[in-house]
Formats: sequence, structure tokens, C-alpha cells
Amino acid sequence: MTTPDNTASPDYVQSLARGLSVITAFGAHAPKQSLSDVARTTGLTRATARRFLLTLVELGYVRTDGSQFWLTPKVLELGYSYLSALTLPEVARPHLEALARKVQESTSVSVLDGDDVVYVARVPVRRIMTVTITLGTRFPAYATSMGRVLLAGLPDDEFEAYLARADLAPITGNTVTTAEALRAEIAAVRSDGYCVVDEELEEGLRSLAAPIRDSSGTFVASVNLSTHAARYRPETVHEELVPALLATADAISADLTRTQTH
Repeated sequence: MTTPDNTASPDYVQSLARGLSVITAFGAHAPKQSLSDVARTTGLTRATARRFLLTLVELGYVRTDGSQFWLTPKVLELGYSYLSALTLPEVARPHLEALARKVQESTSVSVLDGDDVVYVARVPVRRIMTVTITLGTRFPAYATSMGRVLLAGLPDDEFEAYLARADLAPITGNTVTTAEALRAEIAAVRSDGYCVVDEELEEGLRSLAAPIRDSSGTFVASVNLSTHAARYRPETVHEELVPALLATADAISADLTRTQTH
């Protein structure tokens, strides 16, 4: 991740952008990093990266043992205001719990952030992925059922802009990797009202998703359930899981609309 050296906007604060790039350089892929690692990831000089890291240490957002740096739980405060003001997870959770009990599969809600989906609510039943999914986990939209639902909700010009910039890299041997194929998948989601993705994000993983709409009908989030691909025959997925998922999406949408009108 590199930070721009300049921008056309006179309101752009470069030092803030650089500081945030240092924080976001850390993640599950690299929870601890050296000064050189952070400088390389952010595109900053070692001297600049060092100043930002030591400032973050002083503020309590980063710890260091002198050679390695890592984030502290205090960084969660940066997202707390957003999460505390967001009614969607609170509205969705009882519906996710009910769906998880009914189908005995993990359920989640995510929103679109840039070109990724970000998990904002989750009820795990069993671990079926090699990575641990928590609130804030991000995945590329093109390879996920929730992402495709949210891409389907974009206006055509925004979706085409996404296609023009997206790196549709293969994650498994089943991942859709061409603009033409993804365009066809999105057209199917728009027609069907839901999405099923088989083993494109991880081998053995099947995930289903449906849109959560606000009072205007806009897609504001996506709800999904995930299962091992071998657990259900394709016809069972469409006969049993899809109706339950769609009913949950409708129930969350209805409750969300009520919170927006009161």
C-alpha cells in the first residue's frame, strides 16, 4: 500500500493519510513488522515510517520491542464510533442467529468498502475456512457471494468502473477471472435476487448471499450463509437454503426500514 505524494484537493492532509497507511500496513498477514517492513509496505522512507511508528507508540496504538512493531487493542477505538452508530449489526444479529439455528451453518452480514466486502456481523456455527473470520475481515468482492450481491446493486457505470480497475486474480482453480464472466455472474444475481458461489474463495467452500435493502430499496449490505460444498446437493441448496436465506434478508431489510422511519 503506497500513499500519494500529492493530490489535487487543497483539503487533503498528507500526514494523516500517511499515518493511516502505517496503521493499515498491519493485518492478519503480517501482525508484527519491522521498520523496514512498514516502510516497504507503505512506500514511505524509513525515516518517515519511523516517525509515524514512534508517534503511534506514544499514543498507545502500537507497541514495540525495539525491533518489531505491532498494533494494540486501542486501534479498535478508531472503528468504535462507526460500529456504535451503525444499527445494521444490531438489527441483523437476531435474524442471523435464527438462520444459523435453522440451517446449522455460519451466517454473516457484510458491506461493500471500496472493492472489498467487510464483515460487520457474524454468527459462526462451525469453522469451515482456513482463515478465521471476525468483524472487520475483508475479502475481494468479485470472489464472494456477498460481494457479488453488492456489486449487483451498483449502478451500471459504477460496476463497469469496478470491472475496469479490478484485479480478478485466481484465488482457487474455480475463481472467475475475466470481466466477461463476472459480468455474466452479476447479471444472474440481478435476475435471481441471490448469489451462490462454489469454491471460488476457498476449496470446499460454498456460500450463498442475498441483498439487505434500506427503505429506498437500495442494497446497503448483504447477508450470507456458508457451508462445505459436499454437505448439500445443488438441488437441496436451492430448495432449502436459498428460501431460508431470502426470508432472512427480507426480515432484516424490514427491520432496518423500521429503524430508519422511527
